[in-house]
Amino acid sequence: MPRIVFGAGTSHTPVLALAPANWEARSTADRANPALNLSDGRFLSYAELEREVGEVFAPQARLAVYEEKAAGAQRALDRLASDLQDAAVDIVVIIGDDQEELFSAANQPAFAIYCGNELVTNDHYGAEGNPEWMRQVAPGYAMDRCRSFPAAPGLALDVVRGLMDAGVDVSVSSNVVDPAKAGFGHAFGFVIQRLFNGRQIPVLPVLLNTYYPPNVPTSQRCYEIGQALRRSIESAAGNERVAVIASGGLSHFVVDEALDRQVLESLGGDHAILRRIPRCALNSGSSEILNWVMVAGAVGPRPLRWSDYYPIYRTPAGTGVGVGMAVWDMMGT
Repeated sequence: MPRIVFGAGTSHTPVLALAPANWEARSTADRANPALNLSDGRFLSYAELEREVGEVFAPQARLAVYEEKAAGAQRALDRLASDLQDAAVDIVVIIGDDQEELFSAANQPAFAIYCGNELVTNDHYGAEGNPEWMRQVAPGYAMDRCRSFPAAPGLALDVVRGLMDAGVDVSVSSNVVDPAKAGFGHAFGFVIQRLFNGRQIPVLPVLLNTYYPPNVPTSQRCYEIGQALRRSIESAAGNERVAVIASGGLSHFVVDEALDRQVLESLGGDHAILRRIPRCALNSGSSEILNWVMVAGAVGPRPLRWSDYYPIYRTPAGTGVGVGMAVWDMMGT
């Protein structure tokens, strides 16, 4: 039977594909964002956030700090890529959220699995007329042009059958009709481009709606589906070595270090905490923490082999992103 032999999570923020000197472009977007999400469920403009918080993070919002944290984050990504290569996996399950790249308001499933022969990205980041920062990160997201990567239709179909038998009503997508209009996006392209080191590893994409109410699953449900996903993989035909990787997060667009550190600590410890993360803490970009919760369910109660964390503050009022990477200890699998 297939076995999950590798479990990991990584942020996929644009700053990981941008030189630190160009991070200012993202802070400009923060200042213009009228709905910056706080973990208590409120949404504030930057002016409102600044009035409430002040400029306490000004010492962190400097190029020298950016450069230090960027170097650390890239070392962590290199380590994660090396660990993945050492695991010698046959298939990588990527759990990520779609941000109107493949799906849209016309059809937004809560939970979907792609069963096609190839994963095809769209080129929306590399399109003419986009801001320069988007075009710079486009290659790192495999979205500078429409690109094709091998998928894992055999295992995907077995997993869908297993999930349906387990009472998980999963949506299915099996074809990218016109990637220039709708194709896979950055949650999947980043993992492939940054962690695969050029290898053509078949990918089983799991698309979780974290961003778009009203059908965003709870953290409890994401954990339960992760558990069912593991059982479905292990009951499928074949004997592949499988990796499961969460793509996205952590807190953004207002950094919440306490939330991020609690999530990372709980990944290798008390999963009950992960299952109780309230909806109010999982809005906007912070919602991608749900991808990590699902992987935790799939991996099970195992300790982390290692984790790394960099709170990146792009403005004095504390907007930015909590950048995290983690790998579970899968000894004995």
